[in-house]
Amino acid sequence: MTELSPDKLSAEAGVCAADTDENAPPHPYEKLDRATRAALARATAGVSPHSIMATWMDWALHLGRSPGRQLELTERAARDAAKLWVYASEMATGAKATPPFQPRKQDHRFNAPGWQKAPFSLWQQAFLSAQDWWQAATDEMPGIAPRDAERAQFQIRQALDLVSPSNFPWSNPEIINRTFQTGGRNLIEGAAHFLEDVAHTITQQHEPAPQGYEIGKDIAATPGRVVYRNALFELIQYTPRTKRVQAEPILFVPAWIMKYYVLDLSPENSMVRYLVEQGFTVFMISWVNPTADQSDLSLEDYRLNGVMAAIEAIEKIVPGQKIHANGYCLGGTLLAIAAAVMQRDGDDRLASVTLMAAQVDFAEAGELLLFIDDSQVAFVEDLMWLQGYLDRPQMTRTFTTIRAEDLIYARAVRRYFLGEDDLPTDLTVWNNDTTRMPARMHSEYLRGLFLENRLSAGRFSVEGRIVALKDIRVPMFVVGTESDHIAPWRSVYKIRLFTDGDLTFVLTNGGHNGGILSEPGHKHRHYRLGHRPADALYTSPDEWFESAEEKQGSWWPAMVDWIKDRSSGETAPLPMGGKRRGAENLPKAPGSYIHQT
Repeated sequence: MTELSPDKLSAEAGVCAADTDENAPPHPYEKLDRATRAALARATAGVSPHSIMATWMDWALHLGRSPGRQLELTERAARDAAKLWVYASEMATGAKATPPFQPRKQDHRFNAPGWQKAPFSLWQQAFLSAQDWWQAATDEMPGIAPRDAERAQFQIRQALDLVSPSNFPWSNPEIINRTFQTGGRNLIEGAAHFLEDVAHTITQQHEPAPQGYEIGKDIAATPGRVVYRNALFELIQYTPRTKRVQAEPILFVPAWIMKYYVLDLSPENSMVRYLVEQGFTVFMISWVNPTADQSDLSLEDYRLNGVMAAIEAIEKIVPGQKIHANGYCLGGTLLAIAAAVMQRDGDDRLASVTLMAAQVDFAEAGELLLFIDDSQVAFVEDLMWLQGYLDRPQMTRTFTTIRAEDLIYARAVRRYFLGEDDLPTDLTVWNNDTTRMPARMHSEYLRGLFLENRLSAGRFSVEGRIVALKDIRVPMFVVGTESDHIAPWRSVYKIRLFTDGDLTFVLTNGGHNGGILSEPGHKHRHYRLGHRPADALYTSPDEWFESAEEKQGSWWPAMVDWIKDRSSGETAPLPMGGKRRGAENLPKAPGSYIHQT
């Protein structure tokens, strides 16, 4: 794969770059600039102030030249104020008052009954009216970049969330009631929680899993063994649980942004355990948690020394059999690249490809796009240049900010003012067990895939040759989730635009993680499934949605049936690790890389 450095990106875009030796050390002036920008990035938690200022400058200048829009917003402000006045008057006279403004569907901050009583209801309505006005004020205008309009809306929502009346003990009826009920104990316990969180933020010490959630015992506990290891990953083979197994094994390629055991959580919701119990030989890649010494790891390293090395190891353990490959999140993007390169080069070792909540086109990549532009990527690159990697807190902040009302402010109210401790679940334990990402690889991913969308645009090369997703001819099983903020399902669906082979698309309810963890017996689950034969005409996502019947229950059995239909039959299980020498000396599952902090 060609190196996706900023200089090469500029050159390929037709920009004349200076004739410099790429291997020459950076000039001291360049080091000074990068160190200065990196220090600023640390001070702003990795957020580019230039990107924020450019967004609001674009919005303000276009609003300033639109007198009609200004009059419209003035009228809206007067109308909203009148609604508030009528509501307050009705409440003052004891009449039945209907709140004129409603919180968003996913906003649960005002669910407590006390918010329906004065004066709290009036404060709530004043806050929601401000939200309503700013939502209208930051709508798209002719001339403004759509991305800037979306960013302005997002940023003003963040600012308003900060001053929501639900965040303060004197304006939140739930906090006031709890304080009276406990005699103030909730505030004392909340202060202890606050000091604990501050200490953790400063020290960044890795907290051990709470009791009942021990890795390798309670979660990530499916029996197996590490059968191959290199500097980048451990390959886990899981112990068969049936007398006969499908001849073709399954290989999971998880994202490197997370630890693999989201796919092997508690026994009752472990996808790995479920597949083993259905008679499959299952292998799992467990990525290393990189350090500053591994800052030069590239996307090509993850493909060649990760996915391809795993396929070669499996080929020796289960000789003569093709592999059903399954990629989750960014692991699915990497798997799609690897599968396209394999078919391009005549490598037919894959029997099928399953992509779960994985994108190959990033033009509609949801709210994460609000954090990505040239200025922001350069900021992150300078920060990684200083550290050698993107650290866990810096990455976590991005995902929590997307749903700040739930993941930041509502949690802070519960923890600091209501005195409630966080109740652990297997998913929250996994979510807190974050990883780092190597500087070079993450820069290539942000620039080459996310920012410039080079894979679907036909400008992403491996070993000097362009990767074409349409080269993938093995059957594909693609899963999207309805409430995904990271990989929106319509973005995942776009794989149908770039491939021509046999493809089955599944849409399940839930979010990026919860929708994938949809084991049989999970309450309130449904899914839609549709099949596209090879070389069929394109169907838009909305047309597909209307034509696909909603089915109740888990989509996992449908995946199992789909894989079995594309397998050659059953055989006796092979010995763990096959005939590989030294495999017996490697650790049992879940391996050692999973414990790296």
